[in-house]
Amino acid sequence: MIAFELMQTATSGVAQALHTLATTPLAEAAPKGIDTNGVVTFFASKIAPILLAVLGVIFIGRASRGEISKVLTSSAIAIVGLAFIAGAATLFFVGDYLIDLIFE
Repeated sequence: MIAFELMQTATSGVAQALHTLATTPLAEAAPKGIDTNGVVTFFASKIAPILLAVLGVIFIGRASRGEISKVLTSSAIAIVGLAFIAGAATLFFVGDYLIDLIFE
């Protein structure tokens, strides 16, 4: 008799635990892919200023040693590089606009 009551109590406890597990919502699926907007934002806000500061220190160091022509050449190359990066970003947005316009 005691064993029967013990078995009944255990069965109801297990049933209640299984019901609780069955009604608990599952976690959302993990994101698939890379958050490219976050990567670009991180690079633009954290990495690019540090790299520009390093370039500035290098340019100031060369200018103080009298290597003005090398500083001007390096500065021109850096400006052209920035222009290419800005052009690529512009083309990205223009291309996105054209795709939206064509496939609307």
